Amino acid sequence: QVQLVESGGGLVQAGGSLRLSCAASAIIFSIYNMGWYRQAPGKQRELVAEITRGGTTNYADSVKGRFTISRNNTKNTAYLQMNNLKPEDTAVYYCKADPPIGSSWPRGLWGQGTQVTVSS
Repeated sequence: QVQLVESGGGLVQAGGSLRLSCAASAIIFSIYNMGWYRQAPGKQRELVAEITRGGTTNYADSVKGRFTISRNNTKNTAYLQMNNLKPEDTAVYYCKADPPIGSSWPRGLWGQGTQVTVSS
């Protein structure tokens, strides 16, 4: 059974930092691109950041310069370092794994989500 296990959420004051982690199985991590999404109450889930197997990154405009996505291929873990957090960053954050386009591996693997709350 494929699993993505997230950790690192919590409550932080505006301007603070948190680091989210997403652990996956070795075979998944060796094949899949990884991403972080978030969903605030009453809003649609949105892409925050993504990173390919080769390390190419992409960020939502709202988090550029504040968030950094990375992956440790030895630990089979993806990270989202979030700095200078704002109240509007409050959401449930989800890890997602997708194989490269054209791959026959299953698409859209999601973690269970971790709550991030930023107080003003």
